[in-house]
Amino acid sequence: MLHINLISSPRNISTALMYSFAQRKDTKVVDEPFYGYYLKISPAKHPGREEVIESMETNPAQIVEDLLLFNNRPVLFIKNMAHHLIGIEERFFTSVTNVFLIRNPEQLISSLVRVVPEPTMTDIGVAKQYELYNQVTKSGQRPVVLDSGELLKNPDGVLNGLCRRLGISFERAMLSWKPGPRPEDGVWAKYWYQNVHKSSGFEPQATSTHELPERLATLYEEALPFYREMFEKALKAE
Repeated sequence: MLHINLISSPRNISTALMYSFAQRKDTKVVDEPFYGYYLKISPAKHPGREEVIESMETNPAQIVEDLLLFNNRPVLFIKNMAHHLIGIEERFFTSVTNVFLIRNPEQLISSLVRVVPEPTMTDIGVAKQYELYNQVTKSGQRPVVLDSGELLKNPDGVLNGLCRRLGISFERAMLSWKPGPRPEDGVWAKYWYQNVHKSSGFEPQATSTHELPERLATLYEEALPFYREMFEKALKAE
């Protein structure tokens, strides 16, 4: 049983990657199981906040237990946001195969600001990704790092490389899906997933062309060193 734990920054192509893995016959996908817990313990003013909290389990110990006990398919793909993973017991990270999905913070912030007007370092998750990467590395794991820009350059090649690192076969079905929502989508999809619901494969995002607001230049500069260090470890498009 392979439990893949995707640790992504927000406004990345994490939902597209979840849809990609959902095309595999051997895989079950789970959408952001710690989101309700995160909103319950944080003051984050996200759209649909109360609806999200009420829609899902918010006890982190129970969430971990449910995920680790899953054995209905050979592969479980868990899509997580790094900033949701606050105070999660270490056994969760040592019991799963961790994959980090990073994005250039200039593009990330320029996209996130359209939903969260005044994002902080906590909101963008870049420092938390770096912290968690070091944590799982120190535990003896060799986690995979994906960069969304590299994945979009060569989805076939980068997904092949990812599957090799995970010890599973690559399936060409992972390169495309039918547009529209999926049954696994969280109730927050209507606020966040408009672009991916229009997609049928890995495509450059319109958010990549948005300019960084001047007021957030300091946040970008603070995030950049974390991103650059992790990018050095990322699978590269050939």
